[in-house]
Amino acid sequence: MTIKNAKKPTVREKKEKRWNIYRDALVQSVIKLNPIKLRHNFVMLVVEIGSILTTLIYFMVLLGLVNDDAFFVGFVSIWLWFTVIFANFSEALAEGRGKAQADALKKMRVETSVRRLRSSFHVEKREIPNENDYELVPLTSLGKGDLFLVQRSDIIPADGDVVLGAASVDESAITGESAPVIREAGGDCSAVTGGTKILSDWLVVKVSNDPGDSFVDRMIGLIEGAKRKKTPNEIALDILLIGLTVIFLIICIVLLAFSTFIVDTSGQGDVVTVTVLVALLVCLAPTTIGGLLSAIGIAGMNRLIKKNVIALSGQAIEAAGDIDVLLLDKTGTITLGNRQAVEFIPVDGHSVDQVAESAQLASVADETPEGRSVLVLAEGMNHQKSGIDEIISQYTPYNFIAFSAQTRMSGIDGKGISVRKGAPDMMYKFIQERGSTPSLELKLAVDKVAMSGGTPLIVVRDGKAVGVINLKDIVKSGIRERFAQLRKMGIRTVMITGDNKLTAAAIAAEAGVDDFLAEATPERKLELIRHYQSEGKTVAMTGDGTNDAPALAQADVAVAMNTGTQPAREAANMIDLDSNPTKLIEIVETGKQLLMTRGSLTTFSVTNDVAKYFVIIPAAFTSTYPVLDTLNFMGLENAILSAVIFNAIIIVMLIPLALRGVKYAPMSAEEALRKNILIYGLGGLVIPFIGIKAIDILLVLLGVQG
Repeated sequence: MTIKNAKKPTVREKKEKRWNIYRDALVQSVIKLNPIKLRHNFVMLVVEIGSILTTLIYFMVLLGLVNDDAFFVGFVSIWLWFTVIFANFSEALAEGRGKAQADALKKMRVETSVRRLRSSFHVEKREIPNENDYELVPLTSLGKGDLFLVQRSDIIPADGDVVLGAASVDESAITGESAPVIREAGGDCSAVTGGTKILSDWLVVKVSNDPGDSFVDRMIGLIEGAKRKKTPNEIALDILLIGLTVIFLIICIVLLAFSTFIVDTSGQGDVVTVTVLVALLVCLAPTTIGGLLSAIGIAGMNRLIKKNVIALSGQAIEAAGDIDVLLLDKTGTITLGNRQAVEFIPVDGHSVDQVAESAQLASVADETPEGRSVLVLAEGMNHQKSGIDEIISQYTPYNFIAFSAQTRMSGIDGKGISVRKGAPDMMYKFIQERGSTPSLELKLAVDKVAMSGGTPLIVVRDGKAVGVINLKDIVKSGIRERFAQLRKMGIRTVMITGDNKLTAAAIAAEAGVDDFLAEATPERKLELIRHYQSEGKTVAMTGDGTNDAPALAQADVAVAMNTGTQPAREAANMIDLDSNPTKLIEIVETGKQLLMTRGSLTTFSVTNDVAKYFVIIPAAFTSTYPVLDTLNFMGLENAILSAVIFNAIIIVMLIPLALRGVKYAPMSAEEALRKNILIYGLGGLVIPFIGIKAIDILLVLLGVQG
């Protein structure tokens, strides 16, 4: 299976797609009336049983077996069925939107043959495989651990890790991002996703998943809801809703017995009918949230998928909404990523020109982004009148010293010159080995750069220091404001970096994080997470490297980059297809929006039932206690019918809110609770009175009497 680029849909196609979703949702609403399919929603199952019961009573009235008002019983039955159908519609609509996403992915899949490498091929050869090294096989025969070759214009057939080669890859079919990315063997950018396209060069990839278990396949399964399980919070809320429904069911049974007893002993009035009691049960049971609960959870997962994040469980999304501590890697998240050379600082009587020339010479063999930025700064400052090639030619013959992670320095040895540039600790040692001693001025310059949040590099010429290069981590624009929003929500932000404490402290202060972990190792990251969790905190973190895997496995919310290593992705419970470390902030917002939506609609549902209680109780028992008619302060003539209709319609009216989610705004838990009670609590109390009265007036105008 691969994915091919699909053309952008037209406005007409989008409208047709939208109407198809609505049509399919209506069909599914009826199909879901099957009690076996409805058993997962106890509240609506009870409503359906009530609908069946009133429908049977209606036919018994028509046959003369029961003495009751046929119109009233039939009218109540119809609207009870509508209540179940509307609840099913909300769930079906949420599932339909996800199914449309899944269908779009399925339509892009095509079968293809794959260049599977033979067992005789050895990666150690470090060269592109030839025709004798591979065989063409169907995609379905490709298994976990197999090696395959992809070349320019090929579609990558399966998820895997690059073991040989480097290439530019178009990931727009998966991420929507048009800019190509580099994937190469080794490091933290070795992962490739099935369905992406090779734009240049070639790759040898080791398959990381069995057929049918790729990210795209997993995405389709999650979108369709096949693997979606109820979260602990949903289960707890389900238990509450079941408990309330059972309590109201018992109350209605008791009220029937009580009404019969009063009429028999007093000799006056009428026993409340089963139809009225069913209507009472449906109106008082938490049908509103019961009909929307599943849709809220499905919509929350779909919103995350639209952000190109695969949540491997609904529990992870909810946990994101309960985050107390956010661990963020400095590079690429808080800062732009690559450090930039911003200043040359001369020491020990040397000039800026001398530092610039020596830094240039020492950086020619430094292929890191930092080394390139040193060359750019020196050339941009116009300190050198000659080009770098002309300068180097003066020292022919020469030998370049390439930068390596072991030596942490680079340089050049030429005719009458020896220049080095590197990390302070390595350069101090290098100077001492050349028979000199690092001066106090040099050490002060290094400390000044570190305290300002920069990374100092020392430039040495002929065994003596000439100056310091200030490499600056550029903090992302607007990141400080984002952290302020998180702080307002009660979330503590912690920056994780391998920098020394002075540098880390300066960047942390500039970025506005609450705390930082400097000189971080896998063990220290894991220890920090466990420390916060021991205090009862919910912890989230991002990672992409193998050394992040232990911490990701420990974190409550663990977001791995799609470009990261296989161990990191396997340890995480969320995968970011865009590989954007700042996405964690959006994930937190999505999780909080899900919790706020569920809490708001639950509050509305409960207060909504309280309002209906005052409307329907007097009307239901007026036949037993005529004096209760004095409590009909709204002057309702069709109180029960109006309440039943409102109970069904309110579900439909709240479906857009359940799917879209309550508008998210950063605030503390106390502020959110106050707003929730004020808007949705008070709204749930007032709206039923207005809605039921409006429906009653309309029924009277239509000549309906119930």
